[in-house]
Parts: sequence; C-alpha cells; structure tokens
Amino acid sequence: MHIELVIAKLITVGLGLLITYKAYKGYRTYGSEPMLYVAIGFLFISIGSVIEGVLFDVLGLSIFLSGTIQTAIVAFGMLIILYSLYGQLPQQANEGESP
Repeated sequence: MHIELVIAKLITVGLGLLITYKAYKGYRTYGSEPMLYVAIGFLFISIGSVIEGVLFDVLGLSIFLSGTIQTAIVAFGMLIILYSLYGQLPQQANEGESP
C-alpha cells in the first residue's frame, strides 16, 4: 500500500464530507431541499472515492468489479446532484392568470 495514495484518499474523503456537512447545514438553516440533495450526492461521491480500494484490498474483489462498483456509486452521487439542479422547481404564481 502506498502511503501517499492513502493520504490523498483521506484528504479527498475529508473534503467531500466537509462539503456534505456544509450543504446539509444549508438545508437545515434555510430549508432548501436542493441543498439536501447536494449533501446526499456528495456523500455518495465521497464514499465512492475510497470504496474501490476497500473492496479490492479488504474484501478481495477483482479490480474490475471494485472499479465498476466505485464508478456506479460516484455516478449515482452525480445524478443526485444533477437532480438538485434540475429537479423539482419551485412553483411560482403567475400574476394575471385565472385559475
């Protein structure tokens, strides 16, 4: 195991979890539902950034299967963040229109 890679992965996870925390805090403070999805998305991306090594080294899965699982987790996190950008838009009342 390369210590430099482990340090880089820990920094990546730390940054991802910090973004997750700040987004969740924004959700709690302002009630912004998209920020909740950003927090969940970054949580998946953070987990995905280290899961390949864990699956390969600890569980003994093949590097192909470990990489496939990692890619799926990261892609799912990105889809959640994308949903936060394009998902449920707030309903705005149109003035001058009758119901």
